[in-house]
Amino acid sequence: MFKLFKIIAKAGEPTTKYPFAPFPVSPGFRGKPELNARQCIACAACTQACPAGALTMQTDSRAGRREWALNLGRCVFCGRCEEVCPTRAIQLTQEFELAVASKADLIQRASFRLENCACCGRPFAPRKEVHHAMDLLRQSGLALDDTLRGLYATCPECKRKRTIERDALPLSRREEERA
Repeated sequence: MFKLFKIIAKAGEPTTKYPFAPFPVSPGFRGKPELNARQCIACAACTQACPAGALTMQTDSRAGRREWALNLGRCVFCGRCEEVCPTRAIQLTQEFELAVASKADLIQRASFRLENCACCGRPFAPRKEVHHAMDLLRQSGLALDDTLRGLYATCPECKRKRTIERDALPLSRREEERA
């Protein structure tokens, strides 16, 4: 009998005290993804990389908003969203308890304002994304004056028109000089 107690004491606890104590997870455990909306630039890279389609992003140009949504019911916890996020706004946590009372509680949402084009005034890209691009250019040593700042805050259609006007004018002058 004494020998049996000695073996039990050596073996330690056979089970964990979960749910009365936190369950220890391994350091590389991929749990529930969480978005830091302050850090997110709404570039939609995570939605493109998500193999399960758990991440979606919809742009409402009329309202000037871009809506981001994560459906935890579809998430496979692969971590692709965390890998592709350029600002590390999505982080996988160690949380694994996802039980909720209704399916709607499994959806996390965030909303982002769109930047209006400096030329036509229509919303075209998330404001944070435009400012992030300008910050990266400034960090790379480019001096952003008001002309360049206006160029980066322009929608692709207006930017194309400006480029054509800029390039077509010297070309027509060269043709006039030849004639």
